[in-house]
Amino acid sequence: MTCGERANPVIDDRNPLTRRSSGVQLHLTSLPGGRLGPEARGFVDWLAEAGQSWWQMLPLGPPDRYGSPYKSSSAFAAWNGFLESPEAEVTPEELAAFGERHAYWAASLLAPMLPDQVRFEREWAALRAYARQRGVGLIGDVPIYVAPGSYDQQAWPELFLDGVVAGVPPDAFTAAGQRWGNPIYDWPALRRRRYRWWTERFRRTFQLYDVARLDHFRAFVAYWAVPAADRDARRGTWQRGPGRAPFRAAEAEIGPMAFIAEDLGVITPPVTRLRRELGYPGMVVLQFAFDPDDPRGPHRLENHGDDVVAYTGTHDTDTLRGWWDTLEAPRRAEAQAALREAGLDGDDADWGLIRLWMRSPAALVMLQAQDVLGLGGEARMNLPGTAGGAWKFALEHGQLTARHARRLRAATEEAGRARG
Repeated sequence: MTCGERANPVIDDRNPLTRRSSGVQLHLTSLPGGRLGPEARGFVDWLAEAGQSWWQMLPLGPPDRYGSPYKSSSAFAAWNGFLESPEAEVTPEELAAFGERHAYWAASLLAPMLPDQVRFEREWAALRAYARQRGVGLIGDVPIYVAPGSYDQQAWPELFLDGVVAGVPPDAFTAAGQRWGNPIYDWPALRRRRYRWWTERFRRTFQLYDVARLDHFRAFVAYWAVPAADRDARRGTWQRGPGRAPFRAAEAEIGPMAFIAEDLGVITPPVTRLRRELGYPGMVVLQFAFDPDDPRGPHRLENHGDDVVAYTGTHDTDTLRGWWDTLEAPRRAEAQAALREAGLDGDDADWGLIRLWMRSPAALVMLQAQDVLGLGGEARMNLPGTAGGAWKFALEHGQLTARHARRLRAATEEAGRARG
C-alpha cells in the first residue's frame, strides 16, 4: 500500500471505539535524531514489546520558526526534516504520479518541495507498513487552522476572512484570552464550494493515519474571532461554525472517518451533541481529574463514559511527574485518596496514576512517553501562550528500555488493554 492510497481507518479489530487498548504519544521530532528510519521502526518495536496498540504523534507539516507543528506552512505537505534519506533519487515518473495522485493540493506547493514530498511518501509508507505488521496503528493530529501566510492561504485566499484572526476568549487562566493569529475560514465560501478543501484535507489525513485527533473541535460549532489589529483576544466575538456539514460532505466521498475530537476547555452542550452525532470520542485528561470542588467534572475517573479517550497528559500539559511535583495540597490529597482506594501505591505516584488511569471505562487510554519514563517538567513539550523554548523534547538513544516496556505491558495487561 502506498501513502496515496486510502486505508481503512480501522486496523483489524483494534478500533479504539470498540476494543480496550492503549498507546503512547511521541512526536517524530522527539525520537533520537527526529527522523523516519531505524529509530522510528525501533519505537514501533518497543510499543509492540510493551503491548501497545497505538502510536500517536503531532502534525507532520513543516513547523514554524519556533518549531510548532500547529502553525505549519501547509495543511497537506509533510516536513522534509523528517526524511531519513533527503538525497534519494526521485524520477520524473514518480513526480508525475505524485502530482496526479494529489492534484488538488500539490499545485499549491513550490516546485522544489515536490521531490521531498515523494521521498516522504516512500519513507512514511514503509513505516506504516512496518507498524501494521507489528500490530501498531498510527494516530495523527489535524490542526483546525492553517498558519498565517501559509501556502493554503496563498493558494485559496477566497476561503479565508479578512480583518479577523483566530483565538480563544479570556478565561480563568488568561485574562486577555489568546490571540493565535491564524486566518479564519470563510465558511459560507467553503459551503458554496461544497467543502472541497476540507474533503481533500480529510482525504489526506486518512492517507497518512489510521485515526486522527481533530484539534479545537469546538470551533466547528462556534469560534472566537479576534479583530486582526488587536494585540490580545479580549474584543473577540463568538461566531457560528459550520456544524456537521464539512464532515458529511467528506464522508460522502471517502467514507467513515475515525476522529478523536479535542473537546478540552469550556465545552457547551451543542459541542457535545455534534461530537456524539458524528460518533467521535472526546478527550479526558488525568491532570484535570482531581478537583474536590468539581465532583461532576468529565475528567474524573468515575464520570468517564465509553465515548472518550483517556490521556495521562497532552503536548500542552506538564508531564505527569512535573504536574505531581507542583500539585496543590487539596488535589494531591484527593489523588492520593483515589490511589489508596484503588489499592495502588501512592509512594510511586507516576505508575500508580498510570495504573489507575488504565482502569478507565474509556476504550482507549493514551500515555505520554515522558510519563512512562517518569520525567519531570523539564521534559514538557509545550507551554501554551509562549513562543520560544517549546517543542524541543527529544529522547536519547536507548532511553526507552526493555524494563520500561515490561512495566508498561504489565500495567496494560492488568487493565485488559494489551494487544494480542
